[in-house]
Amino acid sequence: MQTWLTGAGAPGAIGGDSGTSGSRLSRRQVLGALLGPWLVPSARAIAAQPPFQNQVQLARLWPPGRSPKGYQVSEKLDGVRAVWDGRILRFRSGRVIAAPPWFLSALPKVALDGELWIGRKQFDRLSGLVRQSVPDDEAWRTVTYRVFDAPAYAGTFTERMDFVGATLPTARLPWLIPVAQEAGQSVAALTARLQSVVGQGGEGLMLHRADAPWQPGRTDALFKLKPELDEEGLVVGHQPGKGRLVGMTGALLVQMPSGQRFALGSGLSDALRRDPPPVGSWVTYRYRERTPSGLPRFASFWRVREAE
Repeated sequence: MQTWLTGAGAPGAIGGDSGTSGSRLSRRQVLGALLGPWLVPSARAIAAQPPFQNQVQLARLWPPGRSPKGYQVSEKLDGVRAVWDGRILRFRSGRVIAAPPWFLSALPKVALDGELWIGRKQFDRLSGLVRQSVPDDEAWRTVTYRVFDAPAYAGTFTERMDFVGATLPTARLPWLIPVAQEAGQSVAALTARLQSVVGQGGEGLMLHRADAPWQPGRTDALFKLKPELDEEGLVVGHQPGKGRLVGMTGALLVQMPSGQRFALGSGLSDALRRDPPPVGSWVTYRYRERTPSGLPRFASFWRVREAE
């Protein structure tokens, strides 16, 4: 009989307050806070949206066979999500990123969403670097900020990226880069692009609906396309190993976002079996498809999601 060891299961508005508790920001104040000393040619209607509150847009899975026409396609960067509200750089969770002062002071006073990135297949190195409480100044000089949205700018995705493209070059910083977008053409072209990116060590593709306004949360305006699916789950227990794994962890008991649980043993190294992710931590696993009951088929451990 198997024995499971189980366990327990925003910043303020851009530009600060207006000087009066509970008062609303005026259009002039919002524009001033967003643009600061930057004079951007196409910065129309930035103040039309509510102040950005460090919310993020989350992607759905791209439906097989759907035409990408009407979407802007870009490489899915395997980096660390970083949200800049014009004053503070944060992880997706809202926790502040301890970046060097020179990195932060050079960012424009506009809300940006993007990915801290070093290069393909460099996630572990990057993750350890950007989560240090005291930034390693020299190591940070290898990091780029790849921007793929401007959440506070009122406009379609295409208009927001035009705004990003007009704004970022003003800083003249080689590490502050708009993510290249390309109009979707056909299913065949999308498949070829995916194969090319993955063949070069990339993770997959992102598809933004070109005419969509920005909205927070999981949305039909943003999709991801990868050769393998992945998902995050909560570690709620450890299953003892058998045979050569006696004395180690045989599998993690993982709870899916749906509440369902399954044993995740494939992909665990011996080092992780000796010192497994603790109960209460989050892990990412990859899988090919789902069973009729909704469980991941051929699931394999990928990595621990670092605390943010």
